[in-house]
Amino acid sequence: MPHRATLLGIPLSFSGFPLYPLAATLMLSGCQLSPSLLGNDAPSRVDDPMASAPPITRGLDAAGLSTLLAAELAGQRGDYRYAGQGYLDAAQRYTSPGLAERATFAARFGNDAALMETAALRWRELDPQAETPNRLLASLSLQRGDWLDSLEQRLAIARAGGNGEIATFAEIAVAEEAPLRLLAQQLRRYLGEPGAAQREFHSDVLLGTALIEAALGETQTAQRYLNEVEQQAPESSALWLAKARLALETGDHRGAQRAAQQGLNLAPDDVRFILMLAQAEIRLNNITAAEEQTNALLDSHGGNQELRIALAQLYLEEGHSEPAYRLLQPLIGQENVPNLVYFLMGAIAQSQDEVDNALLYYRQVQEGNEFLPARAAAANMLIDDDRLLDARAFLRIERMRHDAYFGDLVRLEVQLLDELSRQEDATALLNRELTRTPDDNSLLYMRAMRAWERGDLAGMEQDLRQILRTEPNNADALNALGYTLADLNIAGRLEEARDLIERAYEADPNNPAVLDSMGWVYFRLGQPNDALAWLESAYAQMPDQEIAAHLAEVLHSLGRSDEARELIERILQRAAYHPQIDDLLERHPELRPVRAP
Repeated sequence: MPHRATLLGIPLSFSGFPLYPLAATLMLSGCQLSPSLLGNDAPSRVDDPMASAPPITRGLDAAGLSTLLAAELAGQRGDYRYAGQGYLDAAQRYTSPGLAERATFAARFGNDAALMETAALRWRELDPQAETPNRLLASLSLQRGDWLDSLEQRLAIARAGGNGEIATFAEIAVAEEAPLRLLAQQLRRYLGEPGAAQREFHSDVLLGTALIEAALGETQTAQRYLNEVEQQAPESSALWLAKARLALETGDHRGAQRAAQQGLNLAPDDVRFILMLAQAEIRLNNITAAEEQTNALLDSHGGNQELRIALAQLYLEEGHSEPAYRLLQPLIGQENVPNLVYFLMGAIAQSQDEVDNALLYYRQVQEGNEFLPARAAAANMLIDDDRLLDARAFLRIERMRHDAYFGDLVRLEVQLLDELSRQEDATALLNRELTRTPDDNSLLYMRAMRAWERGDLAGMEQDLRQILRTEPNNADALNALGYTLADLNIAGRLEEARDLIERAYEADPNNPAVLDSMGWVYFRLGQPNDALAWLESAYAQMPDQEIAAHLAEVLHSLGRSDEARELIERILQRAAYHPQIDDLLERHPELRPVRAP
């Protein structure tokens, strides 16, 4: 690990002169230390010898040097957030990309996403050709769900001749149900730019565009892009994976088989091609051939357990439970059988109407990621078999067997009863279990939210106050109560709401829901200028429609209605269901965008 004096390993210089650590700087500059640093016997300085010096027109002045030294010392002691802010202040003062770069990475070490974004933007402003700031900005946008901005940063990298990793981004976007139509529009505009086809990583952009077009059902367009990629980069395994997927989606199972085999030849250890090839064989109804092939592949991979499980999942998804059973059965009885195996065996038995056998498998799933899904599957299976009483008895026994999941299993049963329109039974269950465990904050919070849904503010507040008596810094309870008081705009309780939200902020300062509440309560207090910064910060971290509705209303109140309309239009394009935006437009129809659906 490098010495902390070389924080981040980035050289820092002005006019060719490096910035040394503090000791060297003091020695080389002959700085006079203050009496407080030298001790009580040091003579006090009466006159400032620099008072009549001419102003500094080049290099560092005293304020700049002080800022940089403070940042450097903060970095040496591990206070990366303070260091990052210091370097950023210096980068705002001096047009040095190195300072902005240093600020960005210090903020990254300090896990301060907002500071890192600000520093990266300054870095890009000072060095437009640098690829790293755009890459960092793209990652930050993706983390907070701002798909359009993330793609724009990646396309900026591509325009500069770099690899924006558009194909990887597109795969994630398709899997996460991103706003694909808007992303496709951005990509089409990029591909239509003069000179786009001559850029080095053009095939990556084509491949990413093809993936998104295919997901949108534009299969002919996607195929055209893939054909272009094949001409430019025929050895790309990502190309053949995309071709296999597209062929499967269009029903060209032979084409999928050929593409998957070609990809497997290029990347023989890539399990995705193995799965794709097996899927093509299954859809060609070559079940025997598919099993022979998958068994041979398993042999070549040493009976790989993860591959065996993945193939079993594939057979199940395609509706073939027998091959799935044959793949998993050898794992039963071994030591340390993965929970997923028992879960899948339960699903197989359930698909064959062997309810009691499935129940045995589901109950063998131990604590872990599959525990609650297995109990939910078992309970739903029993309900579908017209055995509601058995389902409830099963969940009650599981609560006794697995104390760590007590609250989760109660909430699961409440949810199932609600789905069956048995709200009275659900409420009775929740009240009964809370009588037995009155300090179970998770159940208290659930009952509070159910009270809120019924419009029972007193009941909600009673349960949230109970949580806060045992856990005074519970950010969820503080925020829920504070936001509700602010949102309902209850006369005489807005200051109380602000106090609650401020306590939530102290407990969880990086929670965008809390930031949103803070902005909303300031707006309710008639302080829209104070509200704006909180809401902008919340939306930057979590650009959902509720925060967007609050931000748009505040912008409108500040006379920035055009910005509010742009924000609303963006949300309307992204989501088909937007009740908060609809409510805002009902109250302020003048904010409806001209092109709104």
